[in-house]
Amino acid sequence: MVICGGENVYPLEVENLISAHPAVDEVAVIGVDDPDFGQRLKAYVVPAGDAAVRPDDIKEYVRANLARYKIPRDVEFLAELPRNATGKLLRGQLTGGVK
Repeated sequence: MVICGGENVYPLEVENLISAHPAVDEVAVIGVDDPDFGQRLKAYVVPAGDAAVRPDDIKEYVRANLARYKIPRDVEFLAELPRNATGKLLRGQLTGGVK
């Protein structure tokens, strides 16, 4: 759970929604530090194939389906999500700098 401006946000809910987007292959949503709100959401997205998707497309998709405070402020595109040898997502490696 991430507390964003006093609101409780569950990243898994946002992940599940973004993963349903037709231009998204994989997604991970985490909380990152924010000087104004304590924490905010950041989404790491692996586009599906040659899909042309922009950060604003992801944000608009979430805006149309969830409350405003659940929209990731940052969307970063990756070629693949970091995983260990057994395929488990390594969320700790996603906590890099805020964009």
